[in-house]
Amino acid sequence: MAKKKTKFVCQECGYESTKWMGKCPSCSSWNSMVEEWEETKSDSRSRSFVTGNSVAITSPQPITNVKSEEEPRIQTGMKELNRVLGGGIVPGSLVLVGGDPGIGKSTILLQTSALLAKMNHKVLYISGEESVKQTKLRADRLQASADLLYVLAETDLDLIDKAIREITPTLVIIDSIQTVYQAEITSAPGSVSQVRECTAAFMKIAKTTGTAIFIVGHVTKQGSIAGPKLLEHMVDSVLYFEGERHHTYRILRAVKNRFGSTNEIGIFEMKEEGLEEVLNPSEIFLEERTEGAIGSTVVASMEGTRPVLVEIQALVSPTSFGNPRRMATGIDHNRVSLLMAVLEKKVGMLLQNQDAYLNVAGGVRLDEPAIDLAITVSIASSFRNQSTNPTDVVIGEIGLTGEVRRVSRIEQRVNEAAKLGFKRAIIPEKNIGGWSFPKDIKIIGVSTVDDALDVILGG
Repeated sequence: MAKKKTKFVCQECGYESTKWMGKCPSCSSWNSMVEEWEETKSDSRSRSFVTGNSVAITSPQPITNVKSEEEPRIQTGMKELNRVLGGGIVPGSLVLVGGDPGIGKSTILLQTSALLAKMNHKVLYISGEESVKQTKLRADRLQASADLLYVLAETDLDLIDKAIREITPTLVIIDSIQTVYQAEITSAPGSVSQVRECTAAFMKIAKTTGTAIFIVGHVTKQGSIAGPKLLEHMVDSVLYFEGERHHTYRILRAVKNRFGSTNEIGIFEMKEEGLEEVLNPSEIFLEERTEGAIGSTVVASMEGTRPVLVEIQALVSPTSFGNPRRMATGIDHNRVSLLMAVLEKKVGMLLQNQDAYLNVAGGVRLDEPAIDLAITVSIASSFRNQSTNPTDVVIGEIGLTGEVRRVSRIEQRVNEAAKLGFKRAIIPEKNIGGWSFPKDIKIIGVSTVDDALDVILGG
């Protein structure tokens, strides 16, 4: 018999080496190299359990001969989750859900399972971290019980595959992928090899049976899915659950979605009975805003197809250090430094000896350039110690020469602001024209940062 070879695999990035090293040369992680058995061809051929029956041999065919049958999506009963998934769960899809410990991943999946089971869909919830009785206790607290919701406490991939084929559920929840192991692989559960091979097995199960599978993935200290980056490439969709554990609001964001947009977000509020949908997030983010506050500006940001109004706060104060501090929460730190440089060069504000702290209220993260003008107005308001008008909404991108550039979907942004009672919308001048204005809001077009500050702060 041929002797089995061993290899050393980095548990952070998946780098393989024939010898042990203290520091991974790929990701520079220390003490992450773990010895694993190297899988031979005969081992890989022997693992035929994934397909259940014999593998069907297919031959290449012209794409024009393939019949396109659009399968109806499965509605989860949660509008916010349906929005993030692109309209519902696609049968046979594999979805990876990640997030910090205690953020609510298991909660939302158990609630979704119960909602589907109440709509006459068979759901199998497999937990590798809790017993069946513990899962029942959590389901009772969330009031998430139904006759068609099956629970199983198992980590062996062979037994999980057998259970899926016996029950033939519509949806399977794996909580979590780091606890599942395959007997043929000698490395410990949660290792790179186990996570990769088990995910590949679940992908084959989903594609061959048409069962939608949601797998929960642990995250590293940096906030990314634990295991190799290959894991995210293998699945159809990657959803991240964001939010602070000490705040009630949670944001479900799609960072990859083969069946929908990756810009959509779903917003939930964590309560004692579980997660509750927030159907109008703009009101939530603005409900605690103080009128006449200095350094506060409201912006209409697009999250996928939905306009969301959020408050941007800035605090500018003289620095007590040699180098001024620039801190930002929910906004790109480098973008803030760029906009402050524009204010110094084009407006004449002396900010080089000022500390600047910026925050997006509500814990939302904004990435689009249409928030530039609102950031600039907040900084100028705090620096000049002048309050902004609480009924103003500010929208626009800023260039390095100080010009205010057009943004996309301006009509949807302004309409959302009008619904919430805002009286003025300061927008790029290039965006005026070609669309109908709401009656209850005044539209003001600006072409430079100076013009915007004159209108909002009075010069």
